[in-house]
Parts: sequence; structure tokens; C-alpha cells
Amino acid sequence: MSTAKKLLFLLFLCTVSLFSQEKHTISGTVYDDSSNETLIGVSIYFPEANAGTTTNEYGFYSITLPEGNYQIQISYLGFSTITETIELNQKITKNYKLKEASESLDEIIIEGNIEKLNVRTPQMSVNKLTASTIKQIPVVLGEADVIKSIILLPGVTSAGEGASGFNVRGGAADQNLILLDEAIVFNSSHLFGFFSVFNPDVIKDIRLYKGGIPAKYGGRLSSVLDIYQKEGNSKDLKVTGGIGLISSRLLIEGPIKEEKVSFLIGGRSSYAHLFLPLFNNDNTAFFYDLNTKLNYRINDRNNLFFSGYFGKDVFGISDNFVNDYGNQVANLRWNHLFSDKLFSNLSLIYSDYFYGLTLDFVGFEWDSGITNYNLKYDFNHFVSEKLKLSYGINNIYTRFNPGNIAPNRDDSGIVAEKLIDKYANEFAAYVDVEQKVSNNFRLQYGIRFSNFTRLGQDELNVYQNNQAVVYNSQFRIYESAEPIGIETFDRSDVLASFNNFEPRFSMSYILDNKTSIKASYNRMAQYLHLLSNTASPTPLDVWAPSGKFIKPQLLDQYALGYFKSIKDGDYSLETEVFYKDIKNRIDYINGANLIANNEIETVILNGEARAYGLEVLFKKNEGNFKGWLAYTLSRSEQRTPGRTSEEPGINQGEWYSTPFDKTHDISLNASYELNKKWTFNSNFLFQTGQPTNYPVGQYQLQGLTVPIFDDDRRNADRLPAYHRLDISATLTPEKNKNRSWQAEWVFGIYNLYSRQNAASINFRQNRETLRNEAVQTSIFGIVPSVTYNFKF
Repeated sequence: MSTAKKLLFLLFLCTVSLFSQEKHTISGTVYDDSSNETLIGVSIYFPEANAGTTTNEYGFYSITLPEGNYQIQISYLGFSTITETIELNQKITKNYKLKEASESLDEIIIEGNIEKLNVRTPQMSVNKLTASTIKQIPVVLGEADVIKSIILLPGVTSAGEGASGFNVRGGAADQNLILLDEAIVFNSSHLFGFFSVFNPDVIKDIRLYKGGIPAKYGGRLSSVLDIYQKEGNSKDLKVTGGIGLISSRLLIEGPIKEEKVSFLIGGRSSYAHLFLPLFNNDNTAFFYDLNTKLNYRINDRNNLFFSGYFGKDVFGISDNFVNDYGNQVANLRWNHLFSDKLFSNLSLIYSDYFYGLTLDFVGFEWDSGITNYNLKYDFNHFVSEKLKLSYGINNIYTRFNPGNIAPNRDDSGIVAEKLIDKYANEFAAYVDVEQKVSNNFRLQYGIRFSNFTRLGQDELNVYQNNQAVVYNSQFRIYESAEPIGIETFDRSDVLASFNNFEPRFSMSYILDNKTSIKASYNRMAQYLHLLSNTASPTPLDVWAPSGKFIKPQLLDQYALGYFKSIKDGDYSLETEVFYKDIKNRIDYINGANLIANNEIETVILNGEARAYGLEVLFKKNEGNFKGWLAYTLSRSEQRTPGRTSEEPGINQGEWYSTPFDKTHDISLNASYELNKKWTFNSNFLFQTGQPTNYPVGQYQLQGLTVPIFDDDRRNADRLPAYHRLDISATLTPEKNKNRSWQAEWVFGIYNLYSRQNAASINFRQNRETLRNEAVQTSIFGIVPSVTYNFKF
């Protein structure tokens, strides 16, 4: 036999051996040994096969490998790694329990994906934080805060102190999908932005997706903030809490039936208003919230979860003005394991946001809100070590209550009026593929199909030429059109229907074991719109569905990144550039009135937006000194051209800065563990000033000087730059050792050098000098705080 024939024969034998080699699946669930909580994102790695996977949102993993002996490594930051050898000669179901690396109270952990897999996975533009990290970040009034923490990440900004919501990569606050145990949260703030609605004691996992968003998520353009609550300790009864200057919290969790049924209930409330009467002040401002969860492990293949959240804010000025608002969510979920390769989750979700206002001096009450009912069925299919599928369906039915006005006393003279309720249904189906093409090349791609149906309502205005906004060429302004008729519909009628295919694509190419480049593209559609022409959302803002006059927003986002793990993961560097193009971004005509407007379509025009920038994140992950430096250089702009050649559009049809455009954004977070007793933390923020408008002139009216604003120069000026430094120190007494009661003191100073950051600048005439003057409004100067945390 010739040499060539021998080589071909050997190649044939190797090929036959490779394809005939039997493969087996190892699967199971990874738990926290101390509480029996499932762990999300645990690394399961097989060095000999250079293969691995991570646990899903419910702690489940599955991987299929050729028959043989393997070393398996189960690792999760903050926990001790398990390493053992297994013989994979049949299907194996194996659960693991990881022990915490330290038993100290809320150990400082800067959490991310395990560095080796983070370099290799095609997923990009994702940041992850644990409750432990959040609790260590100094914040105003000492209350640990999820939203204030993610603002320290690259590409994330806020509208300023005391402002609701957050902005991601130049997007509006309503373009963020906020999920708590898969339920949509419409308002993420307490007390108009001073605190977030998320109790850090209850949080298990937080992930912020800024780009490369998986196909299972939809309905918003800028980001997804996905938060999972703890499941409840199924081994021991545990109590965790904290007492602060203006608020306190308490969490109780434990088993109903050990390692079978567990519960969790957490409460939080502010109480500063209780002291106001001591100063002859009858105003009030407080919040409270309640988190609950019930976890029932029926058997190895079936789990049931019930979780809920209820939060409320009350703000009042004596008895004349009372404002209350809040969120309510409930979720029933069923996890079912069809096989060692197919995991499913079925969810029934209720979500409600309500807003109420009572004005006794006027004599009326106002309430509005949005309610949705959500059915989700998701599947994780671990086809092989090289291929994983995720697919599912989602249907959301939504009722919009724009407002209801009613008199609250007989002599008020107020006529009851109900703004017309709106209804919509959004259906989506998706498939997502994670594929390992080779050791150096990995892909994640998928597609989401979404259908949005605007359902019938009691009345719908009809306008001349189907235009709700008209252009007055004489005065060169846009005006609200007058209705020429009214149509009525049944609830089952379809007023408008939109279909969109939303492809997603991400890839990673490994340059070496520590370095990779990644790229992503995603298209997303948003059918709900928060009607707000202020810099940040207010509780009075209302949500409106797409329909005959409001088009869905469509996003195309591109990103390219360079990722490097340094010194075996002790340090890491992430850099990304991105470009976002948005169609049908809502804009408002000059002088638009959005409050209690039953013809909201008469003040809205559809425009476009774009954002682009560079993000850099450098992290130190190990040692007594840890932290990160984040920098973002970006632009965020929008424009609304005229609909015809005769119309000028908004701002003369030119691009102008959005209210959330921040050219430079720098965040520095650092923590230092001096010893077992003392840990020090700090963060520094710098942001370019928020776009605004200053007067361009003035005129006299009846002895008063009135400033003139140029309506064709939107956001042409800026507030002064925003910056501040926060510090904190955590004292853990030594007597905590070997005691069931563990405690710590957290001392903090917010805005250490008392920077008077401008929340706004208003212009008025000084009553004494009769000259115009600019008056800056600042929310906080220096704010000290102390918090006592405990658990037993």
C-alpha cells in the first residue's frame, strides 16, 4: 500500500472514530451551600476539552461531551471553586453546592462573568453587579441604590440629582426595559428619583444589557435591566436588615419545608416625615415597599415560584396637595425540565403602575396608570457543547388609563372627566442561537418577530387629511388640529397593526486566551412611549401606545469591542465603540401641553435620533484594593424635518442635542480592605453639563423685564459640568466572629467637597435691583450618613 493510501486510510479511521465516539450529557443545578439559593452565571469548565458553559437564570446547566475522564471546575466569584474528576460514560445528573469564600457580612465583590469565558463569549455590552457591590457604593443619605450604582458604569448617565430614571448610550429613560423577576417595572424610583424601588437585601442578580441584546428581550430600544430576586433560604431561618437616618429595611427568609419549600419577605420604609411635626411642619414625604417570594421545589424536574412587589410613595404639602404613586407586580413561574438538554420556564405576570393626585384647594382628584398582563414561555435547549438554542413566545395585553378627574367636594365646581382609555396587545416569538464555530470563533445570532395591535377604544378623533398637527404658514408655527369628527369602536376592533422582524447578531474572535475582539448588531422595536418633554420623567408623565398617529420607534445599533484579561484576570480591560440609529422618535411642537390632554396626537411629530460613542472600562478584580474606571465619550442627537418642503420642522429641521446628551462621562469606583474590621470605599463622577436653553434677549411688559427664548435653538446651551466625590467606611466589629448575630456600621459622606451641582438654572427679575438674574437650583451639598446593618 502506497504512503498516500496509508495516510488516507488513517484519516478515514480517525474520522470514523471521531464521529462514532459516543457522547454523553452532564447536567444539574448549582446552589449556594449556605442558603440553597440557585446561582446564576456559574462557570462550568472542562480544561481537557477546552469546553464549558454557565448556569442559566435558574441555576441549571447542561453540556454534552465525548465519552471519557474529565476534570470539572465549578467556579463563581466570591465562592470557593470545586474541582473534581468525573468519568463520563453515561448520562449524569449532578448538582453542586458552592461555599462562600468568606463568611463576612456582605463581602466586597466586583462581579462579572468569569474572565476566561467573558473573553470568549460573543455576548458584549453587558455589565453585571451583585447586591454586595451595590451595598458598598457610597450614595446619598446612606441608602444602597441599584440605579445610582449602574450610573457608575460606562454608557450610563442620569438627568441629575433628584431625577428619575437613567439614560443608556444617549437614549431616553423610557427606552429602558426594567424587569424584576421578569415583570415590567414602569417607574424605578422612590421620592422622585432620590431612591430606587429595588431593595438591595432582596436582590440576587443584576444584569444591564446595553447592546448585543438577546432576542428574548424586546419592547425597548436602549437597554434591558434584568433583576432577579432571591428565592429564600430553604435551610435556615435568616433575618437581614439595616437602620439608616431616614429609612430602614428588614428581610426575613427561611424554609417552610426544609430544602423543599422556602419563603422570603422583605420590607423597607422611610420615616423622616414622622419628625416634621416636631418642627411645626405638616408636610409629608415618604415611601414604603414590600417584596415577597415563595419557592416550591416539587421534584428534580419541576419548580414553582411566586414573587411579588408592592411599592408606594406619598408626597403631600399639608392637606391641600397629596401625590401618591407606585408599582405593583406579581409573577407565577413554573420551571420544568423536559430532559437533561431541554429546560423550560412558563410565566404568568401582572404589572401595574398607578399615579394619584389630590388638590383640595382646587377640589379635585386625579388618577392615571398603566396595567399589563403578560404570558411568557421560554426554552433553553442545550443541543451540544457547540450549540445552544433559546426560543419562546411572549404575549402582553396592556390597558392605558391616561387620567380620570373627579371632584372631591360638592362645592368644587369641577366637572368629572375621564380621558379615553387605550388598549393594545403585543405578541412576540423568538429564537436565539449560541454557536461555537471553532476554539477561536463564536457566534450568537437570532431573530425576534413582534406584532403590536392597537385595539378599539370608546372614541377616536378624526382630522382633516388625517393630520393631527397642522403647520400655520402665516405665523410659521405648528399648531394642534381641530377634530372634524369622532369614530367609535368595539374593544375587539383593530385600529392599527404593526409587524417587525428584529434580527440580532454577536460574534467573538479569540486572539489568544486573554484577548478577543467582538462585534454586534441588533434591531429593536418599541411600541410604548412615555410622553414627557422634561429632562427626566415625572410620575405625572403618561404612557401611550403606537397607533394611527404615533409610529413605533425602530433602532439599529452596531458595536465593536476589544476585551483583554490581564494577569490571569486580576485586571480586565473592555473597550467598545457604538452607533445607534433610531427612526420615529417622538418630538413635541413648541408649547406642547401633555398633562390631561385627551388629544395627545395633536402635539406630537415623528422624527429621528442617533447616538454614537466610545466606552472604556478598566477593572481591578483581585487584592485588597479593587475598583474600576469607566469613561464614555459620546453624542446623542435628534431632529424632526418638515413633512413637506414648505414646513421647517422642529429646530429648522437641524440636528440638536437631546436632553440626555453628555459628551464626557467619567466614573471612578474604588474599595480598599484595610483589615478585617475596616473597609473604605469611594466613587467620583464627572459629567458634561446637561443641554438646556438660555434666553437670547428680553423685553419690557408693564414694568417687568421678560426673557426671550429662541424656539429654533433647542438645547443649544448647557448647564455647568456635574461632578462630585463620595466616600464611605465600613466597620465590622471583631466580636462578630463565632456569633449568630453579625453587624456592621457604614459611615458615609456624599458630595465630600459640597459641589453645588446645577439641577436647573432659571431666569427672573430681581425685585430689589430690577435686573434680570440667573438663579441656580441645587439639590444637595455635602450629606453625611450612618447606617447600621445586621443579620442573624
